[in-house]
Amino acid sequence: MADAGLATVERRPRVGTALLRLLRRTFVHLGVLPLLLVILLVGFGTWEPRFLSRQNLFNVARQATYLTVVSMGQMIALLTGGFDLSVGVILAMTSVVLAKVMASTVASDPTAVGLAIGLGILAGLGAGTTMGIVNGIGVAVLNVSPFMMTLAMASIAFGLALFMTGGVPVYGMPSQFGATLGFGKLLGVPVPVYVTAVLVLGMYVLLNWTRMGRYFYAIGGNIKASILSGVSTRWYLFMAYVLVGFLASVGGVMLTARLETGEANIGAAMPLRSIAACVIGGVSLRGGTGRLGSVVLAAVFIEWFENGMNLVRIQSYLQMVVLGVLLIFAVVMDEVRHRYVAGMRDG
Repeated sequence: MADAGLATVERRPRVGTALLRLLRRTFVHLGVLPLLLVILLVGFGTWEPRFLSRQNLFNVARQATYLTVVSMGQMIALLTGGFDLSVGVILAMTSVVLAKVMASTVASDPTAVGLAIGLGILAGLGAGTTMGIVNGIGVAVLNVSPFMMTLAMASIAFGLALFMTGGVPVYGMPSQFGATLGFGKLLGVPVPVYVTAVLVLGMYVLLNWTRMGRYFYAIGGNIKASILSGVSTRWYLFMAYVLVGFLASVGGVMLTARLETGEANIGAAMPLRSIAACVIGGVSLRGGTGRLGSVVLAAVFIEWFENGMNLVRIQSYLQMVVLGVLLIFAVVMDEVRHRYVAGMRDG
């Protein structure tokens, strides 16, 4: 009997040690996101019955597509050791250019709906990607810090967007554009979800199965070692910001379809929210570390969290406070994780 009791006592510490190791491993690989998801599901799921309803889940899925797409671009910038503060204005510029081209094409020929939609989307994507090209030249070729380059680009593009619209929303786009890409469903699933799923798959292949993806991680991990290894760091840094611009412009196209107007003021909070999604998803602000799946899940978490606050009627101003607190918490946890990993290596 004594031996059985002793075995039970010994087994409990072993179970506790194994659980602690599992938690540490989860924290190292995924960061603080699993804990936040548990709090989200238990808290809002208990407080508001509609939170886990099928209709609300589809609504969150649609709303999360815009942030998810932009956050994937922001992840690329962070992986290389930088970030992009102009992603919100890229959305706005895409929206304004797209809407103006569509509206003018339809005005000149009301029957050319398909042509108007096609030209508008191409023009919007071109405008957003061009901003990414300019950012890439500034960061990779001219060696301007990502902070100053993207901040200046945000100011320039926002001024241009306001000049083009006079601060007034652009109307006159074909209704078919919003009906399909903004509100359309296929097999009961919102169309933007399919677009986002394709982009997530493409990003996964890029980051995990291509040389470019590996070099993004390498540059962010140690740019000097990458240069000594013969990596064309300027080219890959340039391509990183081009991809950021492209992905942000795709988000702008989908968001414009949802709003059914061209807006110069959309996306103001997108830099903060996209960086928050990346950091909460475990992307290191030091560069070179991050998982795409965690970033996508973190973007969904942020939208779901804001959705929960809306359901329980928390004011929008307080929601901004909560998001800022979450970002600070995630940054602190990122620093703790970095020190923990460094300690494990030294040990």
